Amino acid sequence: MTTRRQLLTGAVAGVAAAGGAGVAWWHRQADAGPDPLGPMWQMRFERPEGGELVMASLRGKPLLINFWATWCAPCLREMPEIDRFAREFAKRQGQVVGLAIDGPTPVREFLRRVKVGFTIGLGGLDGTDLVHQLGNLQGGLPFTVLIGPDGKIAQRKMGETSFDELQSWSRKI
Repeated sequence: MTTRRQLLTGAVAGVAAAGGAGVAWWHRQADAGPDPLGPMWQMRFERPEGGELVMASLRGKPLLINFWATWCAPCLREMPEIDRFAREFAKRQGQVVGLAIDGPTPVREFLRRVKVGFTIGLGGLDGTDLVHQLGNLQGGLPFTVLIGPDGKIAQRKMGETSFDELQSWSRKI
């Protein structure tokens, strides 16, 4: 037969367990903090060939973003390396996006001469803001960021990169 004391003890234990679970959940939320990439996933960029690049559509898979401009010599030198990496990375469900921090006309003219197989977006001022949000406070180009499928920045670099370096980064996510 269950006594009143046993019922009360069971109720107190239940409340304590629920309270402990609530405190643990609250700590996990506080430790996680706001998603630093949250604003990026809301962005949209015009594409040089028409249409729109919707960043939210890239969420959940490995993503390499390269910020570049037609007037940036190191950006243009690394373009074939990034294109080669994009083909390899796609075999592992990875995605590559180039965001041009440049005017639409020079980008379109450049892409008529130089074909790339990865997605290009016209970054404009929003692209410049995104460069800063991703940790490049100087705004230098080229700037490359690798985001893991978990939505966290795995690697970033200001300056010219190479196929081998990008392959090395991608093996760690």
